[in-house]
Amino acid sequence: MTNKRVILVVDDDPGILDVMEARLASAGLAPVRAACAEEGLGIMRERHVDLVVSDVKMPGMGGEGLLNAVREQYPHVPVILLTAYGTIPDAVALTRSGAADYLTKPFDGKELVRRVRELLPAESLEGEDGCAEIRKLLWGGNSPAMLRFQQLLERVARTSVNVLLVGESGTGKELAARLLHRLSTRRNGPFVVVDCGSTPSTLLESELFGHVKGSFTHAIKDKKGLIAEADQGTLFLDEIGNISPEMQTRLLRFLQEGTIRPVGGVRDEHVDCRVVAATNADLRALVRQGTFREDLYYRIKVVTLVAPPLRERREDIPLLAERFLERACREQGREALRLAPETLDRLAAHDWPGNVRELRHAVEAGAVFATGDAVRPGDLQLEEALPARDAGADGPGSLSLEENERETIVRALRHTQWNKTAAADILGISRRAIHYKINKYGLHDPEAD
Repeated sequence: MTNKRVILVVDDDPGILDVMEARLASAGLAPVRAACAEEGLGIMRERHVDLVVSDVKMPGMGGEGLLNAVREQYPHVPVILLTAYGTIPDAVALTRSGAADYLTKPFDGKELVRRVRELLPAESLEGEDGCAEIRKLLWGGNSPAMLRFQQLLERVARTSVNVLLVGESGTGKELAARLLHRLSTRRNGPFVVVDCGSTPSTLLESELFGHVKGSFTHAIKDKKGLIAEADQGTLFLDEIGNISPEMQTRLLRFLQEGTIRPVGGVRDEHVDCRVVAATNADLRALVRQGTFREDLYYRIKVVTLVAPPLRERREDIPLLAERFLERACREQGREALRLAPETLDRLAAHDWPGNVRELRHAVEAGAVFATGDAVRPGDLQLEEALPARDAGADGPGSLSLEENERETIVRALRHTQWNKTAAADILGISRRAIHYKINKYGLHDPEAD
C-alpha cells in the first residue's frame, strides 16, 4: 500500500470544500479541509502537508496571510490560490510573490487535479520512486535550512541542468545526488559515481573516458569509460576539486561538446548525460589561485546547492538519530531500542564535525553497545570536542573552506596521536578518505621525523 499525498484545502464555503475533497480523493490523493486560514495553519503544525489549495478572500488572515505564513514556515510546500474572476490581478500579484499557481472560480475539477499533480513530483504521488529511504536519511526533520535545501533540490531535479553540490564532509552530498537522479526524467538511466578524490590522476583519464586496446601498457582490451556508461543517465563527479589541470581540460571539452574520445582512440563518441558534481572545497578560491579552470567552474555550476552542516539543523538531530537507530537495529538483527532522554541531550550538545555521517556512526555504535532497551550516552562512544584552535591575528573567519578542512584534520590527528583510524572515526569519514586527505594536504606525523 502506498502513502497518499496530503492536500490541505482551505475555503470558507463548505460547498467548495465538498467539491475539492471529492475530486482530490477520487484522484487518489488525501484531502484535508479547513474553513479558514488560521485553521489550516493549525493543521500544518500537527501533520505533514504536501500542497495547499486556498481561497484568497476569507475572513481573518485570508489567503494572502496564509500564503505568507506558509512561505515563511513551510517554504517547500506549494500553494495554489482560488480567486473570483474579478480579482485575477490580485492572484497574479500573489503568484509573483510566492504562490505556485492560481485557479479562477468556478473551476473545473479535472483542472484542479491536473494543476495539483503538476506541482507534486509525479513519481512521489505514487510512492514508487524508491526515494523513501533516501529522504529519511537526508531530510530528517523540519529545520528551515534543510527544508530550503529540499525545496530547491526537488525543483532542480525536474530539470536537466548540471548541478554543483557544495558542503562539508558527511553532509550527504552523494545521497542528494542520488535523489536528484531518481526524481529526474533520467531516473530509468544509470547513476554512475566517479570518486575523483581517491582515483589517482594517472588512472582517472582512462576511468572516465575509457581506452582502446593497445593504447598503453596493460591495455589488453577496449574499455568503456564511466562517462559513456552514464549515457541517458546521471554522472556524479565526487570531489571534483581534486582533478588535475589536464583532466579539467578534457572534462570541459566533454561538457561543451557532449562528446568524448577514449584514450588511444581516433573517433569521438556522443554521450548524453546529466552531470552532478560535488565538493567540500572552495572552488572559487581554487579559481582565484589558478588551480581550477574558471570556464569549467561555470560549466558545472549552472545550479549550486549547498548542503547545510548538522550544526545548522540541530532540531533535526532527534528524528535523524531515531531513524538511524531503527535502521541499525534492523541491520544488526536485534530488538528495537529507544534513545534515552539523556542520550538525546548528549546528541544535541555535540558539535558534529563529521556531520550526519558522524551521527549515523555514533548511533550505530550505540546499537552495538546498548544493554537493556535504551541507548545511553556512554554507548555512543562520542569523542569530546577537540581543543579549540588558537585564533591568530586574522581570526578563524579568514580561513577558506579548504583551509578549515585541513585544520580540522590536523586537530583530529593530533588528538589521537596520529592514529588515522581513530581520527577518521572522530571526523565521521572513512579510512580511505582520511588517507586521501593526508596525502592531499601533505600532512605527516612530526614525531616520526
